[in-house]
Amino acid sequence: MDNFSDGNFSENFKNHLFESITLKDNDSVLDIGCGNGTFLMRMAKLKNIVGYGIDISPKMIENAKELSPSFNFAVSDCENIPFSDNSMDIITVCAAHHHFPNIGAFAKEANRLIRGGGSIYIVDFYLPIPFGYFTNVFAPLSVEHDVQYYSIKELVNIFSSVGFRKVRKIKKGHIQIVSLKA
Repeated sequence: MDNFSDGNFSENFKNHLFESITLKDNDSVLDIGCGNGTFLMRMAKLKNIVGYGIDISPKMIENAKELSPSFNFAVSDCENIPFSDNSMDIITVCAAHHHFPNIGAFAKEANRLIRGGGSIYIVDFYLPIPFGYFTNVFAPLSVEHDVQYYSIKELVNIFSSVGFRKVRKIKKGHIQIVSLKA
């Protein structure tokens, strides 16, 4: 595996997100769990964006900075993001939020970062209710230490509680996409 691999696991999630996202030239876009920044680079081929990314892995951020020196990257968790208030037009989270230890705290942080009228796109697994329940019961025992599975309804409720409103929800097989507006 080369030093720049972002993994094949999330590729299908990114493809669905790319098909669903609405970008405009000069949008400030923050990718949470950005890995090596390849999704930001892909969006930059579509529109002229100002790219930002965070990841908890210093190695991934090092790779991202090398691959995309014109973007702004930082090692950060999702609850204390080192960018200014009201600085983002779009926030993306692709196959990562189930790892966040406190999704409510992340929702508040996203609300701090997003400009009025901005959008957040959250893409992750879709699991029918009984499977989601069992995943949450047994996830703490998994090797990856996944924290929590959230249904579309749960995500909408959490983000609505801090001021977002649901715009669209999409289910494609085992993938769910929720887009919300500030």
